[in-house]
Amino acid sequence: MLVTFLWSTSFIIIKWGLNEIPPLTYAGLRYVIAFLSLLPFVFIKDRFAEIKKIESSDWKKLILLGFLFYTFTQGTQFLGLSLLPAVTVSLLLNFTPLIVAVLGIFLLGEKPTLLQWSGAFLFITGIFTYFFPVDLSSNRLLGIIVMIIGVFANSSSAILGRSINRSGKFSPLTVTVVSMGVGSIIMLLTGIIFQGLPSISFKTTLLLLWLAIVNTALAFTLWNMTLRTLSAMESSIINGTMLIQIALLAWIFLNEPITLQEGAGMLVAVIGAFFVQIRKK
Repeated sequence: MLVTFLWSTSFIIIKWGLNEIPPLTYAGLRYVIAFLSLLPFVFIKDRFAEIKKIESSDWKKLILLGFLFYTFTQGTQFLGLSLLPAVTVSLLLNFTPLIVAVLGIFLLGEKPTLLQWSGAFLFITGIFTYFFPVDLSSNRLLGIIVMIIGVFANSSSAILGRSINRSGKFSPLTVTVVSMGVGSIIMLLTGIIFQGLPSISFKTTLLLLWLAIVNTALAFTLWNMTLRTLSAMESSIINGTMLIQIALLAWIFLNEPITLQEGAGMLVAVIGAFFVQIRKK
């Protein structure tokens, strides 16, 4: 629960930081700092030897993973948060399990169960309830389009990441550091070229460091440790609490209230997303 709480607070910290830092530059700074904080662990003898043995075909996969999961997924998330309420971004990100389940049929040969299809139906019902009637104002529509791109990038990275980790060739730390390094550097350079690097206040600098080191580097490490003991169902339940946590935090710290209809839609969507992630052993 500590990890999901840290990740939930990330949405609030990002919203605060966007007042000073453009979204792509902000995302790039977050993950470059996180990458640099993890980099010393790569120079442990066994880990460094593992990286030296990476073949060209695997380099291509790791670079693509970095591009999809960091440059595109995290970049669009920061852009989405600059255009949409935090809860809306979080809810749209919950499309990921549904798309992963569908892509898994064709790319990994993982056929969804009846319960998963039922969950998909519940999730779509919840999404429809949350957004009805649809607000197509320019900023909101652009934000939704950006997040749809991000969700597909996130889903593709989940499939690719599962494929890489399922092969057992590399440790999770190696996969994380290499992909994060590639994706974050590309994202930061893109942000600086197109959005610039503004002067950042001391308070925002502290928030950025916390976001990068605690909410990213530490939280990802803790999450990988918990996956050694948690079942898929348990991790799905824990992840499912994030939407509720973000809604409460956004209401308290960002003054983003939730209507009864939106709350009902969120609840149905969370239950649906949970069912989608349940898979037989």
